[in-house]
Amino acid sequence: MGGASGKEMKVLIAGLDAAGKTTVLYKLKKGEKKKHEAIQTIPTLDFNVETCKYKKHTFSIWDVGGQDSIRPLWRHHFTGTQGLIYVVDSADRQRVRKAAEELHKIVLDHEMRFAVTLIVANKADLPHALSPDEIKAELKLDQLGGRTFHVQPTCATTGEGLWEGMKWLAENVKPI
Repeated sequence: MGGASGKEMKVLIAGLDAAGKTTVLYKLKKGEKKKHEAIQTIPTLDFNVETCKYKKHTFSIWDVGGQDSIRPLWRHHFTGTQGLIYVVDSADRQRVRKAAEELHKIVLDHEMRFAVTLIVANKADLPHALSPDEIKAELKLDQLGGRTFHVQPTCATTGEGLWEGMKWLAENVKPI
């Protein structure tokens, strides 16, 4: 089993605007025991950084805004990133192709070559949400050349699925 135990791991949360990145971040910060508490967010215009703990693991999680004008700035956060949490609105079928383009730009960047990717298929509770297999196909994950990834269906507002995703991340992140 992998995982960089005991040391703080740098994780980047990215995804299109309104996918649920900041809600995911603050749910993780509150912890699994308080997952049912409501969280109010506003669109992130710069970035948020929080330290989140999962079992013996500590994650320094960088949440970067997802609007078109901010996305080119994401690459400034890549250096030293060991894990990527890529949040996709699995009920927004119109924007999944754009989400795939942005994901490929991040994962294929040289600075991200060691990072593992957790795809948070958010809003999985909504009608017509894409299944994990449909998300894999739509995001063209098979084209990412041997990168380590996992698709985790979640509902960020209730926290369902988030800790299963963090367990996978903790077990798969490698020290850089």
